[in-house]
Amino acid sequence: MKNLKSTILFFALALMTSQLTFSQEFKKLDKSPMDVASFPSSYKISDKTVKVTYSRPQLKGRALSKLAPAGKVWRTGANEAAQITFYKPMMAGKTLIKPGTYSLFTIPGEKEWTMIINSEINLWGAYYYNQKYDVATMQATITKGETEAFSIAFTEVDNGIQMHLGWGPVIATTNFTNVVK
Repeated sequence: MKNLKSTILFFALALMTSQLTFSQEFKKLDKSPMDVASFPSSYKISDKTVKVTYSRPQLKGRALSKLAPAGKVWRTGANEAAQITFYKPMMAGKTLIKPGTYSLFTIPGEKEWTMIINSEINLWGAYYYNQKYDVATMQATITKGETEAFSIAFTEVDNGIQMHLGWGPVIATTNFTNVVK
């Protein structure tokens, strides 16, 4: 009986200790949560053309020009550089973009923004951006917007798609064209 009580006590202590040992502390909610934009946007359609994974910073009373300064390479969101995956070949202007995953950088400007598709991935911010890995650059037209949290969306247009980046008073729009076989 004494051995049984000792054994039960031993297992109870072992169970309590293992619970403490394996308990996990989870990080608090990110201030700029990660999001995904894709085309087609319906989650029920698995045959995607393009998908962007990015973090969504918020203005919180700050000026867009301070967070994404004109003329400087920006990570297109917060935290890690945004990643764009093409599942089908697309054209960015006259440049063919092959299926694959790339980084998406942006250079904000007063009248237009420059979008950059770069072959390096898994980068934090734009700190390690290297122009020699650029696959394509294209201009984005600017229209007025009103978005507190940085957002990306896609719309269908004749022979392709448009990508819209909205933040604060700006919506930057650029086109990707379908490759005709």
